Amino acid sequence: MDTENQKPQSSGNNQNIFLPASILIAAVLISGSLIYSTGKKAAPSQLGANTGEVVAGVTTGKELELTSEDVVLGDLNAPVTVVEYGDFQCPFCGRFYSTTENQIRENYVKSNKVKFVYRHFAFLGPESRVAANAAECAKDQGKFWAYHDSLYDTEIKDGEEHNGNLNRDLFLSLAKDLSLNENDFTACLDSNKYDEKVQKDYVGAQALGVRATPTIFVDDKKVEGALPYEQFKLLIDQELSK
Repeated sequence: MDTENQKPQSSGNNQNIFLPASILIAAVLISGSLIYSTGKKAAPSQLGANTGEVVAGVTTGKELELTSEDVVLGDLNAPVTVVEYGDFQCPFCGRFYSTTENQIRENYVKSNKVKFVYRHFAFLGPESRVAANAAECAKDQGKFWAYHDSLYDTEIKDGEEHNGNLNRDLFLSLAKDLSLNENDFTACLDSNKYDEKVQKDYVGAQALGVRATPTIFVDDKKVEGALPYEQFKLLIDQELSK
């Protein structure tokens, strides 16, 4: 069974500033696949990805370092780290979750070769930010990954965003389904406890040059878009061979 390791963060109720979704969001065609982007197209991939893009070169910056606020899926000592920046409304994040990510979990996380981290790039509007808060509230009760999966399982049923399905009733229903303490979860959600954490993830992503969801880092290699599993397998195996 995959393990979930976490340390709680301090609460933060400050009002956060996000650029309007109408300005940020652009569906752009990159090497044959749609991703949600802030509008800038990456340089051509050296690996010739068919869906999405592996950005040439490597990424450096302290923002990639894991902290006590991260929830790690898998062995903390796994040699390769995969960090995803995603938005729970993003249909392409849902595609990545339901296909590529599940294969990475099965073939690399379970064998202690990869540890997986999810961070929020909640730029598609209020539903995205509240959904990110809900996942963080589930983290308080040790159920971040179960809640993460439930959110994406719900969102990918219609593959659409801004349709109102990510709402308070759903968040409370998922908490109940996962046997969370409903009073504690509701209090956390209604207090916007994790707005500061969600905003911090967003700012850190910007510092790393993230401009699309999903964006995934395999160690320091940056990938934009819902690439097929075979492309990630190539990158992960390259990192494991070092």
